[in-house]
Amino acid sequence: MNSSSNKQLGILLAAIDIGSNAIRLLLSRVFEDKNFVFFHKEELIRMSVRLGEDVFLQGKISDEKIQRLIHTMNAYYNIMQVYNITAYKAVATSAMRDAANGKEVIQLLERETHIKIDILDGKTEANLIFANHIEEILDPDKAYMYIDVGGGSTEITIYNKHKTIAAKSFNIGTLRLLYNKLEPDAWDEMKHWIKKHTQGIYPLYAIGSGGNINKLYKMSGKKENKSLGFNRLKGLYEMLQSYTYEERIKLLGLKPDRADVIVHAAKIYLTAMKTANIEKIYVPQIGLSDGVIHQLYEEIKLQKISNK
Repeated sequence: MNSSSNKQLGILLAAIDIGSNAIRLLLSRVFEDKNFVFFHKEELIRMSVRLGEDVFLQGKISDEKIQRLIHTMNAYYNIMQVYNITAYKAVATSAMRDAANGKEVIQLLERETHIKIDILDGKTEANLIFANHIEEILDPDKAYMYIDVGGGSTEITIYNKHKTIAAKSFNIGTLRLLYNKLEPDAWDEMKHWIKKHTQGIYPLYAIGSGGNINKLYKMSGKKENKSLGFNRLKGLYEMLQSYTYEERIKLLGLKPDRADVIVHAAKIYLTAMKTANIEKIYVPQIGLSDGVIHQLYEEIKLQKISNK
């Protein structure tokens, strides 16, 4: 990719997130000033491949899904070439790390598409999600529980007194719930962890990331940067439950791959919030891809310093 950059136009970075439900390509332009860095989303492309459908039901990624992966990654590679990006980083999460043939698929993708991909462990994924520097957007003097819900896992980070005090990934995801492939003690494990690490912290606010909470926030009619109350989120959850899958698509305008998982996502957010006695959730509409962009930018900065 392009190694030069025009400072006036910023540098253009790309992040690929190979998730359990969808594969996302985020193109973000980074503008640098003396004491300020601004990230602007240029493009976000999302393809629903549903690796979790194979992995959570059969334990490995099928040949059909591998071919779809190859086509998607080749398309993303071509898009990055057209945009003449400065650098990229590609990561894979829950479904890929749980797949019996995950490492072999990654090697095949690298050969076929020329894209290097890192399989993230749960802790690294949680840390990357929080790399968005969300504390710069909200009040750093407040305590927050960052909840990112994906198809295969949920990442939770507790932030208090200007620092991260705990972060963990749980194998609770929308596709695992959809296919009834949750471990029996998964909910109890998450609840116990939340109670342990939020004890004595009050008030505590939630930050939600992931495509489903973004959609729920839009459905609530809330203006940007406003919080969504627990009861309002619960009302949306109950409303969605009252519709059939077909009705969510036809009457509510949800995409087919969103309509069957959004109820499960709402349940995960509500469970986490209720366990921690949280009344409000903020939805800044960021996710893992944004965290990858931030990390990539930091790596480029360090490289520039070391080259001086």
